[in-house]
Amino acid sequence: MTATGRSWRDALELTVEVPGDGEVRSLAHPSLVGVPEVGDEVLLNTTAWAQRLGTGGYALVVAVPDRLPPDPTGPGHLVKARYTPMQVSVQGVDEQDTEHHAAIAEADDLGGMPVVVADLHSALPAVLIGVLATDPDLKVAYVMTDGGALVAGFSRTLHTLAPSLAGVVTVGQAFGGDLEAVTLHSGLLAARHVLGADVAIVTQGPGNLGTGTPWGFSGVAAGEACNAVSVLGGEPIGALRISDADPRPRHRGVSHHSLTAFGRVALAGVTLVAPRGLGSELGSQVDEDLASQPERNEVVWVDTENLDEALQLSPVTLSTMGRGWPEERAYFLAAAAAGRYAAVQVPLPDDA
Repeated sequence: MTATGRSWRDALELTVEVPGDGEVRSLAHPSLVGVPEVGDEVLLNTTAWAQRLGTGGYALVVAVPDRLPPDPTGPGHLVKARYTPMQVSVQGVDEQDTEHHAAIAEADDLGGMPVVVADLHSALPAVLIGVLATDPDLKVAYVMTDGGALVAGFSRTLHTLAPSLAGVVTVGQAFGGDLEAVTLHSGLLAARHVLGADVAIVTQGPGNLGTGTPWGFSGVAAGEACNAVSVLGGEPIGALRISDADPRPRHRGVSHHSLTAFGRVALAGVTLVAPRGLGSELGSQVDEDLASQPERNEVVWVDTENLDEALQLSPVTLSTMGRGWPEERAYFLAAAAAGRYAAVQVPLPDDA
């Protein structure tokens, strides 16, 4: 290892000299491998780096063989990344002998809490901006599913947004949030009853996996998330993936990912939010794409006044699929509009 770079949450960038490959951009998660130092020999997994992946294109530190971290001593018996060499034990909000176990054991309802569901991690900051630009006093929790990165510390977005979030709940095999939960269901209940959230946002972690096939993409879990919200008495709200910049026809207008996840998987219904202000051509395309949605899915067009200005002030760089603001304005505006709709749907105390 020849140099260290940026650090955030539970991540440290490194430069590692690899014989035959030269300097390799690498990343370590100190909670798993300790803190590497200049001069250390490190064991790398180069799978993502070799494929030049956009989001996850790091070589990942597996171990610092000459200086192993101490054995974990913390509480908790939830094992995540189970049965992999990097499995880790964490304390779950829903496990016995924790201060929140009784609350989660008794909780069975979200009390109408609006939950914005998106299929990509890149929608998170825009949804949050839409909520807080509409009502800055609302508490917003992020529930991170395990379709992408498993380690919450991988996300620089979460590190920057932390002051604006009530907290992060990592569910399923994902870990590293402020709270850990076994399932999306218990994670949503933790967002409501432990973090006290008025609104929750559900997305996978960074690094969507797609194959160009109708069903082979990790974002299909967005539809399953809507079902979980409905089962628990929340209000599922779909943040549509809309684009007029993506070169792939299947993602122009409303992406086939959104049409599949919300239209065919979310069987209990979901409110789909379309943003006004897209322009006549793209707006007509979106209207046409959503016309085939089942009756259970209500389509709501939301006013976007002042959302462009709020998005331009984002504390994190807005970027999706290698394209940023304003090139992908429609995508981020749609996410912000979903956040705005969620903000006005928060039940009044007498309604909860």
